[in-house]
Amino acid sequence: MPLTKDQQVLLFTNLARATALDRMMMRVIRAGRMVGFYHEGGVALAPGVAAGSFLCKEDIMWPHYRAHALAHCLSKGVDVKRYVAEHMGREAGCCKGRSSFHLSFPADHIFGLSGNIGANFPMSVGYGFAAKYKNAGQIVMNCSGDGSYGEGRAHEAMLMCSNWQLPVIFWCENNGIAQHTKMSSLFPGEHVSQLAAGYKIPAVVVDGQDLFACAETALTAIEHVRAGKGPIFVECMTFRSQEHNVGGLNNEGPTPRDQALMDQWKAEKDPLLMAATVLMKKNVLTQDDIDRIKQDAEREADEMEAFSDASPKALPSVESLLSAVYAA
Repeated sequence: MPLTKDQQVLLFTNLARATALDRMMMRVIRAGRMVGFYHEGGVALAPGVAAGSFLCKEDIMWPHYRAHALAHCLSKGVDVKRYVAEHMGREAGCCKGRSSFHLSFPADHIFGLSGNIGANFPMSVGYGFAAKYKNAGQIVMNCSGDGSYGEGRAHEAMLMCSNWQLPVIFWCENNGIAQHTKMSSLFPGEHVSQLAAGYKIPAVVVDGQDLFACAETALTAIEHVRAGKGPIFVECMTFRSQEHNVGGLNNEGPTPRDQALMDQWKAEKDPLLMAATVLMKKNVLTQDDIDRIKQDAEREADEMEAFSDASPKALPSVESLLSAVYAA
């Protein structure tokens, strides 16, 4: 589905914001000011921006954990400054500084994020069933990485969504490696989306470094499921240009990954630089426009950091920690 100029500018702006936030989060964790850990987005932020930018507020999203869902959430319209504060263990955090990166934005129809790989699949079936049952016009954007499709829950979810024709988009951000294991060691086919054929789910493969191709595919997928045509599978082919999590090993099995290849992707496949080149060539934006958007994004990231720093550190009592724990 072709993009308008306004849509292209929105996408570029959201990607600039996500990139600035990702870099700010890297500064924070390297300075020892983050509670918990962080999974850098690097050059793999475009699929998250495309996934979130054209959803309605009422649509349900389960975001991917890469870059801790910052690209997905801000593109959907979430005010993520409280999520940044959560990472820094502050009372102003979305979970009052108790959770590190386990977000919850119910008003924006993002109901949680789990460190349990594959937890999104049964939840997305439930969300999709409820949306269809209520005939509310909602759809479900179910985002995850390639490694999660080794979970049995992924196959159960695709089967049930296909059988019941639920409005669920399976949005796979395939960066080629599941923590320390290459996808070629985990999956016998060229693309994870080949799994969809077994469940009679249509599938599309798109270049995950091409922001606008990802967005056009997202718009087509959104139209498909909103029209009641059942689920669809989108696989965005991207790359992890750094370690799985900050400070962790960066191996393929026992062997260090190819640093020259990672450096090449950073230099040649940065989706923000690629998108800027396209927009200038098409006369959608000038270099001055692009510089202004980037500066605004950096300013926003700095303001979120300052907001977090201004909030008291979370030092919860035992009683407050147990207040939201329920026994069956």
